[in-house]
Amino acid sequence: MDYEVELKFCRTSQDDLHARVGEFGAVLSAPVEQRDTYYAHPARDFVQTDEAFRLRTQDESNWLTYKGPKIDRETKTRQEVEIAVESGADARQRAAALLAGLGFREVGTVFKHRRSCGLEWEGLPVKLVLDHVESLGEFVEIETIACAADWPAARDALHRLAAHLGLSAPERRSYLELVLEQRRRENGG
Repeated sequence: MDYEVELKFCRTSQDDLHARVGEFGAVLSAPVEQRDTYYAHPARDFVQTDEAFRLRTQDESNWLTYKGPKIDRETKTRQEVEIAVESGADARQRAAALLAGLGFREVGTVFKHRRSCGLEWEGLPVKLVLDHVESLGEFVEIETIACAADWPAARDALHRLAAHLGLSAPERRSYLELVLEQRRRENGG
């Protein structure tokens, strides 16, 4: 089984990271918009099981993604299974209708503008992502894929990369958790 090993950081500015990314010879992609709608399972509580299920749209492409429970207390390391579904707005609506018909309930939607690049660090292929999340602000994610036996070494390598990039205080909560928490605060809850 493979795991996505991920560290995420809140940033007030991402300008300083552009130069550091250039040290690796990496070039950030053009910005893309992503719309992630998260769903509650009809028979189990994803908050209690630490799982997530979403429908993502980027441009005309749509994906369904399952994220298993986090497996450590430092990172967002977890199993991630993603499958492409038919492209287009109509396909997204049909996928949402299918999920509703199966008893899944929409929990919330996260809108973000994303730039990304690939780089190599200590022999690992790493994806670096700069996100602007609507209503939350700027974030940086660094992630790699590792098999069950190698994820602790991958986690440690990502921590060293984060230090090299000047990133500290990882955020383990998901964007959805942060958005829902902000919404509760705004509503006086």
